[in-house]
Amino acid sequence: MTETKTKGRLIVLSGPSGVGKTTLCQRVLEQVPARLSVSATTRKPRRTEVDGVNYYFLTQPEFERRLATGEFLESATVFGNLYGTPMGPVKSAMESGQTILLEIDVQGGLQVRKRCPDAVTIFIMPPSLEAWRESLRSRLTRRGMDVPAEIEHRLAEASAEITLAKESGAYKYFVVNDDLETAVRQLVGIIKKELARND
Repeated sequence: MTETKTKGRLIVLSGPSGVGKTTLCQRVLEQVPARLSVSATTRKPRRTEVDGVNYYFLTQPEFERRLATGEFLESATVFGNLYGTPMGPVKSAMESGQTILLEIDVQGGLQVRKRCPDAVTIFIMPPSLEAWRESLRSRLTRRGMDVPAEIEHRLAEASAEITLAKESGAYKYFVVNDDLETAVRQLVGIIKKELARND
């Protein structure tokens, strides 16, 4: 008789821009047996980004071709660029028993929830909406890549993401990133509890 291998789990971590998702993911991955999925995008790489490590950087026609052939688990248009999670690497990792962590926006989170109802969905909330808005506005202004009207548009989009996450019912857990260590502890606790259900 063949022994069936335990299938890996899919963990979705979403949150508005500037809430600390990337830092939280890095810290969580130091403490749980999971691997971060690499997304694909049509946006240009930033100076420090490496293709295949930070993102798979694709041309618009190549991304659209892969989208048309069903190669993405989820995809979204964010500020004029296409983003998506390639299906192949996620599927093969899960079939080999690995847990995959997706750091994606709310649009993507809703799609994953529909396609994979047993995915563990977690939304990261800012401690104070006003303080978060000011912090994000300041960060975008310092970056110098957006005109003021675009900054306001980004802030409105990020606020809409919070509303959508709350009202959609797609997110099982909400974690407030008020204190980094506390948020990391809560995330690790949630993920370990969910992984234990799979044993």
